[in-house]
Amino acid sequence: MNTKRMIKPVSFLLLVTVIMAMVLVSGCTEKEEETEALTELTFGYQPSTHQIAYLTAKEKGWWNEDLSPLGIETINDNLFPTGAPEMQSMLAGDIDVAYVGAAPVISALASGLDAKIVAAVQIEGSDLVLRNEFPYESPEDLKGLKLATFPPGTIQDTLLRNWLKENGVDPDKDVDILAMGPGDAITAISAEQIDGAFLPHPAPTLIEDGGNARSIVQSNEILAEHACCVVAVSGDLIREHPELVQQIVATHVRATQYNSENLNEAAQIFADDQDWDVELVKTSLADWDGAWVADPNLIVDSTVDYAKVQYDLGYISTELTEDDIFDLSFYEALGQ
Repeated sequence: MNTKRMIKPVSFLLLVTVIMAMVLVSGCTEKEEETEALTELTFGYQPSTHQIAYLTAKEKGWWNEDLSPLGIETINDNLFPTGAPEMQSMLAGDIDVAYVGAAPVISALASGLDAKIVAAVQIEGSDLVLRNEFPYESPEDLKGLKLATFPPGTIQDTLLRNWLKENGVDPDKDVDILAMGPGDAITAISAEQIDGAFLPHPAPTLIEDGGNARSIVQSNEILAEHACCVVAVSGDLIREHPELVQQIVATHVRATQYNSENLNEAAQIFADDQDWDVELVKTSLADWDGAWVADPNLIVDSTVDYAKVQYDLGYISTELTEDDIFDLSFYEALGQ
């Protein structure tokens, strides 16, 4: 009798253990099924030669080719005039992957965006252009003028304001800085509504081609080898689908290398996407100070410096660190 009484509790405990194990296995299976259910990705990008890598991978069919084996059936993209609205869209959860300036990412991270920079896209590549009637020898000559650039928190706005301050020009009092995308700024400078503009390529080349203004300062003179565009990926994608992020970075690296080796084709891809004169695009790529790069290690210091500048300008309330901004693991896994 005693033996039988001992067997029942043990059997009961064993039954409970088995049931719990089945529940856990079932839960894991459901989680795996939920993770594998992602079939659609949305990219964001801007109308700039800085971000041709995205367009090249799209034109070549590499995004579909590389991501479809991982379950992605549909790839969407949204075009944004500047990085500020692009990051607003990412904050709203409307895009998963952004080709965007590093500075807008910092502003968005400080506002609660759950994302990381996983790759670089390019460095430098912007010009300050000034209408021909205004002489220029130093930043002091810009006092009293109306200058257009991308909205607050973007690369161009951050660089321009910091450069003016460093050269004794108060960006809030000595000049009138207006927030504009490239299309509006090109129109405004042609109509003499603004005196100059600090914009990414190819916009400066188009302005110069119109004969109304000329380039007076390239962005490497403002800050040598400064970070510009990056690939930013949502935190959900990084945590739940790291294999997708790994492939996105690999495809981006492939497109970056291809563009560097096929400059004329890269120019044609951009011209076709944006309905530009391809010869103007080629001129822009010949004249700009930019370079396409994919290694995020090259831009870490510069990007962290942006965070400090934005903090000093009062754009963000907390200084961000490298770990807050970057996830270098996906690039490093490629063994480049």
